[in-house]
Amino acid sequence: MKNSLLFLTLLLITMTTPAQSNAQTEFVKVAVDEASVGKITVTPKLPEDGSVAVGTQLTLRAIPQQGATLDALYYSYPGAWGTMYSESMEDEYSFVVEKEIQLGASFIATQEVDHIDVTQNIVYAQPGVKPLKYDVFSPKQAKNLPLIIIIHGGGWSSNTEDIMRGLARELTRSGKFVVASLDYRWLNKLDGDTTENQMHHLIEDVYGGILHIQEHAATYGGDGNQIFVTGDSAGGHLSSSVANMIEFIGAEGFGAQPGVFELQPTYMPKNKTIDEARNGLLQAIKGAAPSYGVFDTTLLGRFVPSEGDYGWHVAPINKIPLAKDRSIPQFLTRGTLDQLIVDKGVADYTKALEAAGHRVEYVQVGGAGHAFFDWKPDARTKATFYAYGVYYAQRMEAFFSSVLEENQK
Repeated sequence: MKNSLLFLTLLLITMTTPAQSNAQTEFVKVAVDEASVGKITVTPKLPEDGSVAVGTQLTLRAIPQQGATLDALYYSYPGAWGTMYSESMEDEYSFVVEKEIQLGASFIATQEVDHIDVTQNIVYAQPGVKPLKYDVFSPKQAKNLPLIIIIHGGGWSSNTEDIMRGLARELTRSGKFVVASLDYRWLNKLDGDTTENQMHHLIEDVYGGILHIQEHAATYGGDGNQIFVTGDSAGGHLSSSVANMIEFIGAEGFGAQPGVFELQPTYMPKNKTIDEARNGLLQAIKGAAPSYGVFDTTLLGRFVPSEGDYGWHVAPINKIPLAKDRSIPQFLTRGTLDQLIVDKGVADYTKALEAAGHRVEYVQVGGAGHAFFDWKPDARTKATFYAYGVYYAQRMEAFFSSVLEENQK
């Protein structure tokens, strides 16, 4: 009897005692980069050994020194294209720790930005997990200025609009243009989407962003009837695509029917039909500056479906309109040391534009490698931008201004 009672007691204890979890808290290393002309605070304070539990929310705050202003708060980690950054231009940045990262703040001289008003994180659509957004850089007291829209690079699979803020600041310095920097979906499921994003979806995103910017242009001090597009690397492909493919905007789907490859913008103004949107962009987009871009299927073939002629229809070299029907002047650049984009690819695109009757300038940037228009918090990327990006941003702006002058004759 006593043994039975003892067994029953032990059984009840076992049933009512919470099960011990075998799961252990995972810790990763978090370190802080040294900042110049300012500092950051981290909340909660990091332990001395830098070990932080995965799932911990950290908040960064920026404290610039006199004469400096915040460029961006960030955390960084190794990626496919080198060090990758997740950034915020706000004074406070909160995020959840998921892996080993570096924290930091980038500061710049106040004079770098005191000529502009910046409107950040304007959401134009959300077709998947990631909200699609853009930032606007408006010269002080801007009114009815032409627009330049920048599309970032990153192999169609990384980066955001933040990486083009250096170029945006330079293109606004003369006070002649309002500049927007635009984000889009990444290929496949890299955004966390349940269905794969293909190349034409990214082109549709860019068209949607342009339509949203055009719709709200007056709010930013811009003229939605005078638009130029630019972008680098993958953004070079996307900017040349949206410049060349406007005639193919429609509602019949991209490849859903044999021989039908129409692009439906991710965002559509409520007061416009798709025909009206297409016709408006045909009139509004005046020129392009695709920098060290991908123009044919040589490189695109690695990123698009191999079956059928899908790749042909997302290659901008195949969709160049005749200048007698629609003129689209283009300014092309490539670094002479670029190991990713070869001269032949850009030269072939140049010849195709010329054959169609377009004005085109192809500038080889001596000594520059790939991505010299990018801007990141690290000193090397900034130095490259100052060495090459600043001057060729001025050349780009001068090209766009000359197109406007020609159009007024």
